Amino acid sequence: MSEINWLSERSNAIDSSGIRKVFDLAASLENPINLSIGQPDFDVPDEVKQAAIDAILAGKNGYTPTQGLPALVEKLQADVEQRFGHDDRKVFVSSGTSGGLVLAMMSLVNPGDEVIIFDPFFVMYEPLVKLVAGVPVLLDTYPDFKIDLQMVEDAINDRTKLILLNSPANPTGVVATEEEVRGLAEICQKHGIALVSDEIYSEFCYQDNYATPADYNEQTIVIDGFSKSHAMTGWRLGMVHGPQAVIETMAKIQQYSFVCAPQPAQWAGLEAMETDLSEYVESYKAKRDRIANGLRDQFELVQPEGAFYIFPKAPWGTGTEFVTKAIENNLLIIPGNIFSNADTHFRISYAASDEVIDRGIEVLRHLAANPE
Repeated sequence: MSEINWLSERSNAIDSSGIRKVFDLAASLENPINLSIGQPDFDVPDEVKQAAIDAILAGKNGYTPTQGLPALVEKLQADVEQRFGHDDRKVFVSSGTSGGLVLAMMSLVNPGDEVIIFDPFFVMYEPLVKLVAGVPVLLDTYPDFKIDLQMVEDAINDRTKLILLNSPANPTGVVATEEEVRGLAEICQKHGIALVSDEIYSEFCYQDNYATPADYNEQTIVIDGFSKSHAMTGWRLGMVHGPQAVIETMAKIQQYSFVCAPQPAQWAGLEAMETDLSEYVESYKAKRDRIANGLRDQFELVQPEGAFYIFPKAPWGTGTEFVTKAIENNLLIIPGNIFSNADTHFRISYAASDEVIDRGIEVLRHLAANPE
């Protein structure tokens, strides 16, 4: 058989997600202790499910306008206007938060443009920049995962196009401080750089001082959605708000790519906006405390203040070596080098039952004490 040589250079610039490889491995294990998946362990709230079912049965199954179902866009727009009061801030509905990230990169980044990303970072960020022929510039935030504003200033040059912020962060669970967020917003405003804020975990914040850069820079592009907050990961329902020129460009590109988010999911989104999430937030805060308290005497870790991840340092060896040993003991966690230039840490998702978390803690404590 002749060798296939049709594949694009951009596709060769990236590899399959290491997380997906762990998921594939999970399928081969019998009853694994799965602390790898970045997906809520609760189900979609019943009233949200029913809204989607009602829409399907009512025949609301066709395309919506590219920018989103008018009723949902109107409700989101009203919320955004009440929250920010910006003269130039528009909303559109994306096909998932990931779809919003893709559209943002396609809309804003030219070949050779530099995009500043904080390391460690969500696994999609670096490949997405490369797919649009941009240049990822990774800024180290170890060991405490705090943003050094002077390091940001020093990294900026005439090719810098965009800074990408994720708070609460995947994989660390760290929430950027008001000082860090305000500083980034002001730096971007001063230099005329785009600021994209990935806020998909904003509902899962276990402190009162959550800050968005849109509070300090009216040109901030905010990406959010329903996947994590309402366990709707498979429903592909995201939202983006920002300056009208950017939003219209992203919607234009969506017209020729994703077309629109699924209509039944958008009707469900209307209902989801009325759903009280406080019970879920308190549950994850308790799970955070459970796993942090179970590990901190044997592992070096930063207390997560949001999302549902914790990112400990491997107590011996590299992150990959430690994770390999964990998988041999039927525990699925993710090596830190999936999210980073460094191979020193590993990610745990505590979006799991307390029983699974306790089993995971037991294995991790045993491995920490027994490196051989």
